[in-house]
Amino acid sequence: MDADDFKDILGAVREFVREQVVPLEEQIEDEDRIPDGLIAASKDMGLFGWAIPEEYGGIGLDAVQDVELAMELGYTTPAFRSLFGTNNGIAGQVLVNYGTEQQKKDWLPRLASGEVIASFALTEADAGSDPSGMRTTAVKEGDTYRINGSKRFITNAQLAQVLVVFARTDPNAKGTKGISAFLVDTDAPGVTIGPHDKKMGQEGAWTSELFFDDVVVGTDRLISGEEEVGFKAAMASLAKGRLHISAICVGQATRILDESVAHAASATQGGKPIGTFQLIQGMIGESYSEVRAARALARDAARDFQDGTDRKLGPSATKLFASEMLGRVADRGVQIHGGLGYMRTVPVERFYRAARLFRIYEGTSEVQKLVMARKLLKDEGMQA
Repeated sequence: MDADDFKDILGAVREFVREQVVPLEEQIEDEDRIPDGLIAASKDMGLFGWAIPEEYGGIGLDAVQDVELAMELGYTTPAFRSLFGTNNGIAGQVLVNYGTEQQKKDWLPRLASGEVIASFALTEADAGSDPSGMRTTAVKEGDTYRINGSKRFITNAQLAQVLVVFARTDPNAKGTKGISAFLVDTDAPGVTIGPHDKKMGQEGAWTSELFFDDVVVGTDRLISGEEEVGFKAAMASLAKGRLHISAICVGQATRILDESVAHAASATQGGKPIGTFQLIQGMIGESYSEVRAARALARDAARDFQDGTDRKLGPSATKLFASEMLGRVADRGVQIHGGLGYMRTVPVERFYRAARLFRIYEGTSEVQKLVMARKLLKDEGMQA
């Protein structure tokens, strides 16, 4: 997509987020759902398919453009982006990068339009950031597979029509080997979706447990048409997803900083705006520098990802820094607001609770450190 067209898209999304979504944040939190009007408008704007190739009905943004868009989407409740994030990100990218041509034709246009919502079913109780403990199995029986197991914390499961399910097809394989990926209809016999979880924050973004009891799928549902592609597909999808989440963190921190500056300029103590106090100024300045650093890091890592020079170190470094940065900026935001910042209905309180999850999902901060260290040591010739 050329620069002018993308500029128009970015401007339209920025306006939509700030004028249509931001005013509904309290309603989304209270009702724990995205209003139907916002869902319909998101479909009309193409937000369910911004990262899906144009040939399949999407907008076809590249990694650099994806990061810029994510910064705008991140300015409001993260539940809004989560609504269509799996279609564009971790679920949709598995199909974009590893699906057979028939699978792409069958599913990607419906994902791009929002007709179908997809969920990424990787995480299990004993297999979170490290999938080597995966227990879900898929046993081949002629031209079908029989899937048994469970998944946990699966975003949009209750809303989804199709699941990208990761399961072991080789019971004798160790670690991350022997894992395959399948397309499973949510209404298939044997699929049970639990109620959505009660969480600390991010109301409106639903996660649920999934259970598979002798779920039978045809071999045409094996992603890529080959076994043991699952782990590779998951990691490739997550790498790009980590860049996207990093940019969402930048958007979240930008909003918190804006709220903090506005409050410091208007709230008074002793007849003076609290923004005249040097300790308040210090927190604002520190937050600004960290937000700017994270923004620059995300843009730099996105360029490297797009040209193929680095699709591992950059995403992990950015995810680590941006998510940890968001936690610090959120904490300062509450502190700048004082007692008011601890009150419900105040945006910084809501963003403070939402911020905590970013250091956990799509790879914890601890895992990002390991990913980077092992890659650097491997490049040096050491097996870490």
